Amino acid sequence: MSADRREELARRLAALRERIHRACVAAGRDPDSVELLAVTKTVPAQDVATLLDLGLTAFGENRVQEAEAKVEAVAKLRPDARPRWHLVGSLQRNKARSAVRWADRVESVDSTRLADALDAAVRRQQETGGRTDRLPILLQYSVDGDPLRGGVPREGLLALAEHVSTCAGLQLAGLMAVAPLGADPDAAFEDVAAAAAELRERFPQATVLSAGMSADLEAAIRHGSVLVRVGTALVGDRPLTSR
Repeated sequence: MSADRREELARRLAALRERIHRACVAAGRDPDSVELLAVTKTVPAQDVATLLDLGLTAFGENRVQEAEAKVEAVAKLRPDARPRWHLVGSLQRNKARSAVRWADRVESVDSTRLADALDAAVRRQQETGGRTDRLPILLQYSVDGDPLRGGVPREGLLALAEHVSTCAGLQLAGLMAVAPLGADPDAAFEDVAAAAAELRERFPQATVLSAGMSADLEAAIRHGSVLVRVGTALVGDRPLTSR
């Protein structure tokens, strides 16, 4: 990696941490209460290794095939590091077996069929010694109910949570949401916060609220997000696809 790229990543990370700090202070929150998840889709493994050197530990990937290769490459570049890998993109059921081999958390569960596929894959890994723990998952909540965007609408949220709670291989950890394109971020995240509160009331263990990205993380933090998923503001503009 060039010295210029390392300097760029360090500069972007410092600016991003300052944004998060200011947003927390403005919201009357402890800055340590919000974690930064670096979204590294289409980003080379060397960039991830550098971000590890700069103190980040959690990374989000959207595509299973790309992530598998990257996880392996980063492990070779930084064999002593212990990054945590989150799957933050939509997941096809037929790729569940691949995902559970590397994902420390899946943040995009929006159907009972996907939950069942992940549960079966985790239990298969447990039986063969591939993993010993349950897989933490977040329910992907749909703010506007548009099925094309993915996510479960409010009326289906608790039913899905009930189903996940019966899956021996899964651990219900909380909620993930994306503000709809063009929507007012504060209105969207106010709705997300209400959905998260409803989920926690029934399932107290579901404490994670993953919301907010490069453009709207301040609004998400105002409404209680404990994890912001940031790509562009951290790593710069990226290709539209990983091909």
